Amino acid sequence: MTERNVLGGELDGCSTDPVTGWFRDGSCRTGPGDVGSHTVCAVVTAEFLAHQRAIGNDLSTPRPEFSFPGLVPGDRWCVTAPNWLRAHRDGAAAPVVLAATSQRALEVVPLEVLRQHAVDVPDDLGDLGDRDT
Repeated sequence: MTERNVLGGELDGCSTDPVTGWFRDGSCRTGPGDVGSHTVCAVVTAEFLAHQRAIGNDLSTPRPEFSFPGLVPGDRWCVTAPNWLRAHRDGAAAPVVLAATSQRALEVVPLEVLRQHAVDVPDDLGDLGDRDT
């Protein structure tokens, strides 16, 4: 079964350079072994990377033994929903690619919070909710 994104559409890929995802297939798909819920496709910023390092989640240091190059600002990466939400609460949230963020992220992060940091705009603007025109 195809995973859906937070907008209800087919889940887009997040990044293949560097290759991301729980399954290291470029997608923020998840499965039973993914206890961290690597479901949010984030465009990492220097502030977000510093925040993650401060909470014990160093995403910028290369780890060749895990084929992990280390992230730099601008990279897209499937981050864990709880860590992304913590960054949001601490004022350091990274932008989010909604079309590449798994619907499973909604088990942790409310859609309206993800939308506040969205860098992609869905084809159906009705998905953005009520807006004053």
